[in-house]
Amino acid sequence: MYVVDSRGGAIACMLLALLFLGTWPAILTLLERRGRLPQHTYLDYTITNLLAAVIIAFTFGELGHTNDDKPNFLVQLSQNNWPSILFAMVGGVVLSLGNLSTQYAWAFVGLSVTEVITSSITVVIGTTLNYFLDDKINRAEILFPGVACFLIAVCLGSFVHASNAKDNKTKLERLGAGEKGVISNGSNPIPKKDLENGSVKVEKAKVGTASFLIELESRRAIKVFGKSTLIGLSICFFAGVCFSLFSPAFNLATNDQWNTLDDGVPHLSVYTAFFYFSCSCFVIAIILNITFLYRPAFNLPRSSIKAYLNDWDGRGWAFLAGFLCGFGNGLQFMGGQAAGYAAADAVQALPLVSTFWGVLFFGEYRKSSRRTYVLLVGMLSMFIVAVGVLMASSGHRKH
Repeated sequence: MYVVDSRGGAIACMLLALLFLGTWPAILTLLERRGRLPQHTYLDYTITNLLAAVIIAFTFGELGHTNDDKPNFLVQLSQNNWPSILFAMVGGVVLSLGNLSTQYAWAFVGLSVTEVITSSITVVIGTTLNYFLDDKINRAEILFPGVACFLIAVCLGSFVHASNAKDNKTKLERLGAGEKGVISNGSNPIPKKDLENGSVKVEKAKVGTASFLIELESRRAIKVFGKSTLIGLSICFFAGVCFSLFSPAFNLATNDQWNTLDDGVPHLSVYTAFFYFSCSCFVIAIILNITFLYRPAFNLPRSSIKAYLNDWDGRGWAFLAGFLCGFGNGLQFMGGQAAGYAAADAVQALPLVSTFWGVLFFGEYRKSSRRTYVLLVGMLSMFIVAVGVLMASSGHRKH
């Protein structure tokens, strides 16, 4: 079994996890904006998310020789370690609920704001719990100022969303009042030309314009116009609470701080715990998403197992998202076992990555006001400071 036992190795795992965990939400957002039903996308994502855990277990979990203190993955499957397995599975359940919630929140409040709110709640609650569960191996004088930076970031994130929503409302009001030379058909802006001679040329709306917002609404799977943003914010906070509990539950599974295992039974390795964690995450996701196929939320169209199996548009991207999330979570846990799970929560600065993809590919905040840009820069700056501070608080677990 391969064990990350150095601070440098732990930080490397965290940085790679940060990249992976900040990228997979952008891929799912891309598919929703193209009109693919989130139930179809999430079912695909769930399959490869579990497959990533299996690959990690049979590679890192089986490397080297096994012994009584550090048994390999297959050896631990037959041991009496059910209390720790249950903690790992509880972590998988709350993570699945959080991930399922965010795929709807992205549509209502955008990729960037969703990741900011959920990540900040995760750090504030989850990091505090992990600090005490890890017997305070992280330096509190560094760790908690980092948590404070996340709190500031979430406040700025709320202001960014409010400012951007106001900008979008202004754009739509101007379009409704009639923009010179443009007719809107509800999906594409059409320049006023000679309709009788068939010389109408449909132009693609420019990113950040009101026409772009209307065009996006016509394509996307989840329709958000006319719906209160409080729905999206409420989903974000629920997801954040779920995310804040999965890491402490995993911590309990691998370190048995509550002494639930019988004497002589070794603690679950990161790889074994991650396997059970991912299995429970998979089961919950399958049950809920199949239910949503036939009883969809937010007025989404009904679907079926047959329709899902025949929907190959974007399936490869959904599979990639599942792999990225699975390997990202695995790397986070590997780093957390070495340097403390509180420090590993630095990967919750994933809005740095998500916002980058949101601006680059989805046109988020394009043509917004100066106030929105100032708040956005302030939010991202606080995340950069926070991730540096949390990583600097890394300790070293005594095995």
